[in-house]
Amino acid sequence: MAELGKGVTAGKLALNVQKRLNRAQEKVLQKLGKADETRDSAFEELVANFNKQMTEGSKVQRDLKAYLAAVKAMHDASRRLQDCLADMYEPDWFGKEELDAQVEEMIEKELDNNLEDTDTLWMEYHQNLTDKSLLGLDTYLAQFPEIKARLAKRDRKLVDFDSARHHFASLQKGKKKDEAKIAKAEEELGRAQRIFEELNVELQDELPVLWDSRVGVYVDTFHSLAGHEEKFHREMSKLSHNLNDIMTKLEEQRQLKKDATAATKKGGAKSEEANHSQASSPAPKKPGPPPSRPPPRLSPSPDPKQQIDALLEDEAAAPDSHSDPKSTTQQSSVTNGADAELPPGFLYKVKAVHEYTATDNDELELKVGDAVLVLAFDNPEEQDDGWLLGVKEAHWFLKKDISAKGVFPENFTQKV
Repeated sequence: MAELGKGVTAGKLALNVQKRLNRAQEKVLQKLGKADETRDSAFEELVANFNKQMTEGSKVQRDLKAYLAAVKAMHDASRRLQDCLADMYEPDWFGKEELDAQVEEMIEKELDNNLEDTDTLWMEYHQNLTDKSLLGLDTYLAQFPEIKARLAKRDRKLVDFDSARHHFASLQKGKKKDEAKIAKAEEELGRAQRIFEELNVELQDELPVLWDSRVGVYVDTFHSLAGHEEKFHREMSKLSHNLNDIMTKLEEQRQLKKDATAATKKGGAKSEEANHSQASSPAPKKPGPPPSRPPPRLSPSPDPKQQIDALLEDEAAAPDSHSDPKSTTQQSSVTNGADAELPPGFLYKVKAVHEYTATDNDELELKVGDAVLVLAFDNPEEQDDGWLLGVKEAHWFLKKDISAKGVFPENFTQKV
């Protein structure tokens, strides 16, 4: 017999064509109601679950691949943004060396995961998601095409079984019975039934197991995704926090320079006004700018109640032409008795000859004429050159505490 292709003979091809014709004829008869169709509602439910499971799994796979593409795009965008920061940061700005190291760390940081050769933080994040989430999902979905093909084969074998059953029944009902044909039809019916039932039983066992497996697959996929995402963002948060600190200190440095320049200009303007208005009396020597200080020491934010008390104290200490004479007398008597009520650590008293605007929380605001009680530093090493520690005399006499003490430039005052 002539061969039409590898493993395919003319007889086999003719047999396959005949099977297709028989199946098509059987399906038409079933749709027309001229032949009954074997139905299994329980198995049809298993098939519906399988189709739903395959659709959902394919959607998760598609969206996870889109997420990984977004991670890679974000990695590229982050790298370009960090390159921009490194390019625009000028050499004389605060933390130039720290920034360079920070940018390098954000691009080349190696994680402590007992691996000798680790990739960048972004690349490891992308690779972990691929290996631990996407590949597991791919393996899970790889079994669906084979099962789908077996379901299609079961459907074909069910049609063959129904066709053989109908053919056998029609021969038995015929007026002229041919025992040889009936025996052959019965043999074909038995073979068709055996092939169908083998496939049917296998799939009835496998489909429920496959349906239940989806829970574990989704748990593993999203548990891995959440774990690696949390780890990645925790590491990135540390780097971002360091970068934020550098930016904050740069802004503080800029503001300190700006405030110091403004205070110098303002103090010079006040001195010129005093020289013009008091030409008859010798004017005090104009001070230079406040001595430079290292970056301000970190200290807790001032208590709002203390701020309000300080404002009230300034108002109470200011001279008022309409004040009560009795109150003025009491204030004078407190001042005259100051020798017996000096604050702890008192050294001497000074008087502000120029106005000074505080540029940090630990500095003392000065107005011309303010009397300040100079105090000793608890730790002498904390004292900066050209700066004194003190509390305003008016505050001390009213409150008897040194909570409002602060540092101030010595050259803005004179000893009394």
